[in-house]
Amino acid sequence: MSASPMPSAPGSSTPRADGRCEAGDWVEIERVLLEPRERAAGLPPETASKPLKMWVKGFAQGAAAVGEDVTVETMSGRLVSGRLFAVDPGYFHTFGRPIPELARVGRDLRAQVARYRSALAAGEAGSAGEAGMAGETDGQR
Repeated sequence: MSASPMPSAPGSSTPRADGRCEAGDWVEIERVLLEPRERAAGLPPETASKPLKMWVKGFAQGAAAVGEDVTVETMSGRLVSGRLFAVDPGYFHTFGRPIPELARVGRDLRAQVARYRSALAAGEAGSAGEAGMAGETDGQR
């Protein structure tokens, strides 16, 4: 099977090799919100010297090439104009490295709930609290 890129049909997810989009393609645009001279005073110099930009994903309302202006309709129905940044963009975000203390929370909580339920099933209402869970007793059901 060939892995050669093919042009996309409107609304398809097949990437285009030529960096162009057609109406209906999923795209990402870039828009400058504030030029450096318009930025707030008091920003660090390395921040103040750069424009404030936003990137928006949506469905192209017309044909364009990367770098050209195009309007997109977002998933919420907003129409936003900007410069075409990517055709068929993906999501490439991360929440950073795992926090060791939080990595075990789900597993540990499930174990506590299992001990609590076992204690309740065994009729040990007093030891249910000792199982690491405060909760209902026979009188609260």
